[in-house]
Amino acid sequence: MKETNIHKLDLTKIDGNGDFPCPRCGTVLSPDDPTEEKYSILYPRVNREGLEEVVILCNSCGSHIHLTGFSLLQEIA
Repeated sequence: MKETNIHKLDLTKIDGNGDFPCPRCGTVLSPDDPTEEKYSILYPRVNREGLEEVVILCNSCGSHIHLTGFSLLQEIA
């Protein structure tokens, strides 16, 4: 059975326009890519304040990437 690699990435630590490399394979993942060719959204996690985390799957290597930092982004908006 293949082991799933799990990574956590804080969006507030990313410079630029939101693109970031997969922590395992380096594939560049972009929030502007609507095709789900490079990644798939597995599920969002919400709390009383709003979006807490989004878990995505890198389609290149199978890693699960937990994206955090949405609470700070909501405060800025």
